[in-house]
Amino acid sequence: MKASPQIITSALQLYFTGESLRNTQKFLELQGVKVTHKTVWNWIRKYTNLMEKYLEKITPQVSDKWRTDELYLRIKGDRKYLYAMMDDETRFWIAKQVANTKYTQDVRPMFQKSVKVAGKKPKVLISDGARNFQTAHKKEWYSRYKEEQTVHIRHVHFKGDMNNNKMERLNGELRDREKVMRGLKKDDSPIILGMQIFHNYIRSHMGLNNETPADRAGIKINGNNKWLTLIQNAKMSL
Repeated sequence: MKASPQIITSALQLYFTGESLRNTQKFLELQGVKVTHKTVWNWIRKYTNLMEKYLEKITPQVSDKWRTDELYLRIKGDRKYLYAMMDDETRFWIAKQVANTKYTQDVRPMFQKSVKVAGKKPKVLISDGARNFQTAHKKEWYSRYKEEQTVHIRHVHFKGDMNNNKMERLNGELRDREKVMRGLKKDDSPIILGMQIFHNYIRSHMGLNNETPADRAGIKINGNNKWLTLIQNAKMSL
């Protein structure tokens, strides 16, 4: 890396906590580092992909109750939907899927990916009333299992432990990030991947006593600079 690891990880931290590419560039210039905003973007793309390959080898210890929801995003000016699967207990963001439609998109690939990541399926799934969640649940986690079928809780709107507020908080994180980006540019943007890594491994959550979802899921990322630890671990695993 031409720039120091500290500079690169500082850029990642700034960007995924809400700064734009150009504001991140300006901050680095104040530290005596002259880079273009395109260089910052290249760092994001390179290192999120590197971390993803490493993190795919690790199985999070999640609970048996998961939540799923969708959030609409702007990609090249078009409305897209980001579907997310999250563990209820650890708030670990298990899997994602970008789609064109809200109610009719086949979200079974996300359900399948979730099982691959977690090494199991949940005993309980909580979602809104969207029909595609119901269809994916029935085909992936109900019809195939005779003895251990996943219970699906839908239309949960009342206040209390069984609502979908935890997913709404995740939606809020993504919505704040999207405002700075002024719309994502493509479906497989490394920004979405980076937000997932940031949510799971970097950002401490007040609802988790200032731990990360990864901490709660039994994945310890040591050191004060967790971006650097992840990148170093990813390089050593190649």
